[in-house]
Amino acid sequence: MGRKIGILCGGGDAPGLNAVIRAVVKFGVGRLGWELWGLEDSFDGLLSEPQRVRRLTPLSCRGILQQGGTILGTTNRGDPFHSRDGQDRSAEVARRVRDRGLEGLIMIGGDGTMRIARDLADRTGIRVVGVPKTIDNDLGATDLTFGFQSAVDCASDALDRLHSTAEAHDRVIVLEVMGRDAGWIALHAAISGGADLCVIPEVPWSAERLCAKVKERGKLGRPFSLAIVAEGAGDPTHPGSAGRAVAEAIQAGVPGCDVRITVLGHLQRGGSPVAFDRLLATRFGVGAVDLVEAGRWGELVALHNGRIEGVPIAEAVAVYRKVDPEGELVRTARMVGIELGG
Repeated sequence: MGRKIGILCGGGDAPGLNAVIRAVVKFGVGRLGWELWGLEDSFDGLLSEPQRVRRLTPLSCRGILQQGGTILGTTNRGDPFHSRDGQDRSAEVARRVRDRGLEGLIMIGGDGTMRIARDLADRTGIRVVGVPKTIDNDLGATDLTFGFQSAVDCASDALDRLHSTAEAHDRVIVLEVMGRDAGWIALHAAISGGADLCVIPEVPWSAERLCAKVKERGKLGRPFSLAIVAEGAGDPTHPGSAGRAVAEAIQAGVPGCDVRITVLGHLQRGGSPVAFDRLLATRFGVGAVDLVEAGRWGELVALHNGRIEGVPIAEAVAVYRKVDPEGELVRTARMVGIELGG
């Protein structure tokens, strides 16, 4: 008799979620004979009445590799320890998992979801295997997370499009991208998209330096600039967004400057995953099945030096993966003329 496993997605969506699910189904169900059950909208599906839990088969996962979003749905409020009604329903989750005969859960998500996975295992004894998902690429346990490259490609494409209109109108255009605690998307896109200024949480920025860069470009006959700003790089004394704080600083420091703002927002999450993310997500899905088969519950699939490995979930959520302000990537940005403001 094959294993009976549950799978769910937690936190925000990211390009590649369906590729993970598909890989688990094709390997676990198609080759190993598992019975796989998908929890819709994270733990909300398990806790709802009637329960929204459905069996996943190779047939039900046809054609989803290239699809964005997730066929199972997801939620940022799927924490059973702090449910929508304010109650701790973790014991109920554990009971329903056992009532369904599920041996354990494969949980796909970021740091918040992995903390829930850790706590479920510690407090209720539910077996879990984690798959890292965050377009911010800020999980310290893995070199890369799927969805990140799709977000970078989206931001780079936006810079390409904004370049022509900024140049045509002699404007400074500020592009705000995701990156609450880490500036990976902004920095990668700045280099690949040819931005002139890049503002990230890891490097405190100076309005004077940003304005000096804009003025310098004007003197060189380039009366336009592109700035990319991570959403978490805002001035704590400024009531608006990070992008607006940078835009207003440039507007105030460069007389006569025409500044516009574009917030990329959820466009970074949407759409089809790029080939790199489809590949990485598929490798993570296969890696999750391998961990279950090896009985390595409590571990997270991770990419280390090009290899898929397993690391303890408790270690995975211990540290954020942030940009090194003195690292090679920041140096590269500066050497090609990108002003980081600090």
